[in-house]
Amino acid sequence: MNQPVNLPSSAGKKMPAQAAFMALLRRVHFYIGLFVGPFIFVAALTGTLYVLTPQLENYLYAGALFTASKGEAQPLSRQIDAALQVAGQDKKIYAVRPAPSAGETTRVMFSDPQLGASKSRAIFIDPITLAVKGDMTVYGTSGILPFRTWLDDLHRGLLLGDTGRIYSELAASWLWVAASGGVVLWFSGRRKPRPLRKVSGKVQQQQNSRRWHSSLGLVLLAGLLFFSATGLTWSQWAGDNIGVLRAHMGWMTPGVKTSLDPQTVAGPVSEHAGHQAPMADMPDMPGMNMSAHSMPAASPAAVVSAQTFDAVVQAAREAGIAANKIEIRPAYNTGKAWTVTEVDRSWPTQVDAVSVNPRSLQIVDHVRFADFPLLAKLTRWGVDAHMGILFGIWNQAILVIFGAGLCVMIAWGYRLWWLRRSVNSTDSHPATTLLQTWRSVPFRLQCPILVITIGLAISLPVMGASLLIFLLIDVIRWQRRNSSRNVSEF
Repeated sequence: MNQPVNLPSSAGKKMPAQAAFMALLRRVHFYIGLFVGPFIFVAALTGTLYVLTPQLENYLYAGALFTASKGEAQPLSRQIDAALQVAGQDKKIYAVRPAPSAGETTRVMFSDPQLGASKSRAIFIDPITLAVKGDMTVYGTSGILPFRTWLDDLHRGLLLGDTGRIYSELAASWLWVAASGGVVLWFSGRRKPRPLRKVSGKVQQQQNSRRWHSSLGLVLLAGLLFFSATGLTWSQWAGDNIGVLRAHMGWMTPGVKTSLDPQTVAGPVSEHAGHQAPMADMPDMPGMNMSAHSMPAASPAAVVSAQTFDAVVQAAREAGIAANKIEIRPAYNTGKAWTVTEVDRSWPTQVDAVSVNPRSLQIVDHVRFADFPLLAKLTRWGVDAHMGILFGIWNQAILVIFGAGLCVMIAWGYRLWWLRRSVNSTDSHPATTLLQTWRSVPFRLQCPILVITIGLAISLPVMGASLLIFLLIDVIRWQRRNSSRNVSEF
């Protein structure tokens, strides 16, 4: 974080183009660090805590997740019946995740509108003894349990719901600007010749802080850009705009068709489904050649039996669903197919999906990850890497290093600001404002900068709103310091 360099009283005069641009960039970088830095720090700290917890979650909920029973597993239908005896026969099964390996339990998840979006009640069943091992709320496609859900809510929105998500979008919107701008400032500053002279202790501390701050920024640059880009896809407003762009460019992740009507097509899905996505999974849509008047009427309700799960899973396995970690979702109307989806998002990624007609057991649709568009694959990998699950323990270690490094870098930035503030405390000139530095930029640079700024403000609305706040604070501070100076001179 760089303390702004004061311009002379003739700040309105045009400076050399490079010097004026660097002065503007320095001021923007300083404001990001001063006002957005705390939000980036909180996001980095809570995100680091989140990726550290999978092993802790296994320890905290070992009784529900694991079993020491030995023997042959019971049919999945009997495991589901055991869960229904606890939840109630009238409860709707949202999804079932069979035990992926020996020693683990089966999850039978029930819909409960009172739990909120992407959450369900899970009954954990011992697949051998049919004993109930646990009963708790699970969240999202990743199936995280209460402790990690709390950390996820803290990281995403400070436990304030959608209102709190503004903070994380603010952090993600400005992080890439701060990181790339800092590199430009470092590269520009390192080329300046520095006279050899003895400096005071405070100046030496200031130089050391700047060196540590800049060095960490350079080392962490790739990770900072990655966190910013993937974090924006989760955000409310910027995430919606990204979704619209991807849909327009045909970069959406293909979804499996669940409608039994041959004239419908599958809609795309969100990689964040079940993780507070900015865009919910899209349903099957009527064929483009159908008019609104020819759309089929809603199908009657269907009865879901536990025995059907056995047959649907067998049909999916025969169709090529080979991952140990799968999720079965039943359909509660006769016009819809059941889905069986691979949910192993580690490497190699296994997220193939099939839809199965529950009556004929015919495969309705089959979506393979190998056939995804390249951008959809990259998005899938980016989301999973951001969550720390793509490469297992190595992914966690890398995220912890980057998260901790970002926190330290911000701390060094604040130390640099404080030291420079104390060194420049006797300066008679008030701080330079953004408007002053902007006026010093040549017109030929003002135009492209303005166009880019407006485009970013529209695409990243939280960035645009916060920029206006920066300007307002800057002007108010300038006026107050000018008034104080005039009074003292009088």
